[in-house]
Amino acid sequence: MKTILALEDGKTFKGESFGAEGERYGEVVFNTSMAGYQEILTDPSYKGQIVAMTYPLIGNYGINKEDSESRGIFLEGFVVKEYSKLASNWRSHQSLGDYLKENNIVAIEGIDTRELTLHIRKKGAMKAILSTIDLDEERLVKKARDSLGLVGVDLVKEVSCRKTYAWSKAKAKKYRVVVLDCGLKYNILRVLLKYGCEAIVAPAKTSAAEILKLKPDGLLLSNGPGDPEAVKYVIGTTRELLGKLPIFGICLGHQMLGLALGGKTYKLKFGHHGANHPVKDLRSGKVSITVQNHGFCVDVNSLNKSDIELTHINLNDQTSEGMRHKKLPVFSVQFHPEASAGPHDANYLFGEFITMMKRHA
Repeated sequence: MKTILALEDGKTFKGESFGAEGERYGEVVFNTSMAGYQEILTDPSYKGQIVAMTYPLIGNYGINKEDSESRGIFLEGFVVKEYSKLASNWRSHQSLGDYLKENNIVAIEGIDTRELTLHIRKKGAMKAILSTIDLDEERLVKKARDSLGLVGVDLVKEVSCRKTYAWSKAKAKKYRVVVLDCGLKYNILRVLLKYGCEAIVAPAKTSAAEILKLKPDGLLLSNGPGDPEAVKYVIGTTRELLGKLPIFGICLGHQMLGLALGGKTYKLKFGHHGANHPVKDLRSGKVSITVQNHGFCVDVNSLNKSDIELTHINLNDQTSEGMRHKKLPVFSVQFHPEASAGPHDANYLFGEFITMMKRHA
């Protein structure tokens, strides 16, 4: 089935469908991971985005029952150079194409993803439309231009859980952690469990008073999609809890924490998406290869330097990747220390969170 990807600047790509029929809008971004497409598909942080994979062959190991990072697929569309119709892996129980059709996700193959990636790097991430229905290029470009986009849009409310629930309890519970679900990946919960923590997952709109009633030893602000400035209720809740609980922010959680501390955020030209981003820990000098998925960044110069310390930087573009409060038990990182998929170099940050909770118990 013929499929077209049309960008708001007038650029179009023609290919073939290997997912569901339909028409979907979103910001088109590229992901540089070589594997882990199931984890990428099920990362709620991609809500509102059409994801293009730079690795040319996708789908060769199928889909399994263990590697999903959330309750479903939240991205708007999927773009690859070549879809592997043969899924060969002992863990596979379904092909990628069937999985996308089952979840009503529009997908395109057969386009030059190198050209698309270079175009996004030059022009920046932009609004786009992916369609198997309307094949009129001019009309599709206009639809892309007229679509909502990401800036100023609260996407957290569309991916957060609806009610509070407890993740599997650790056999030897050390600490209780409330995880504010802004679009969290399940591996955050798995890693907390490995560290002996009981994780209580709460909807993003949970108030500070409700969080304190759960008597947690710490609060984790999860990853999630979209513009952090639009999620004012989480920013307000975080501001109320500063100094009352140890707080660890990841990705969107890091950005919202920056805003709660009085800082500002800005949109990156084409974002950071992939499992191979080098990040330097300025405290130790150690460089970790990290998993990243974000289109916004904290402006470290907008923060009070007497209170906030920059702890990590991205070695590709020197943007801020981590910070900590000098007086309060608060720190955060822009990347994903829980990985999944990807390298586990930054897993040590969960150990720092445990130490912080121990110190402030």
